Amino acid sequence: MSGKFPFTDVKEGRYYTEAVAWAYENGVVLGMTDTLFAPEAPVTREQLVTFLYRYAKLTGADLTAGGSLEAYPDAGRISTYAAEAFAWAVEKKLVDGMGGQLVPKATATRAQVATILLRYSEALG
Repeated sequence: MSGKFPFTDVKEGRYYTEAVAWAYENGVVLGMTDTLFAPEAPVTREQLVTFLYRYAKLTGADLTAGGSLEAYPDAGRISTYAAEAFAWAVEKKLVDGMGGQLVPKATATRAQVATILLRYSEALG
């Protein structure tokens, strides 16, 4: 890891250490705080779409966020940092809600992650 790696809870030699370092150095993840990554914590739906949005930016994908969140009554619950990413994910049809809601703070299930990754692959290759 480079000297700039800030996360004190990501220890050398763990199976995810290199991946977290790469994702941080490339702007895909920022951490829970300036010094904590929380590698064992579950990921929320808004965190997941934000990771994918930042990764898409890294790869030069079209980040036009023309998707409207108005149809979702819980759109106001999306964290500020994730709002643009969620609009983009809706536009690209990576997410389409759960029972008419986006549920941004909910933990992303393994099935949801697999589905969103498939949709990402189909939409952005």
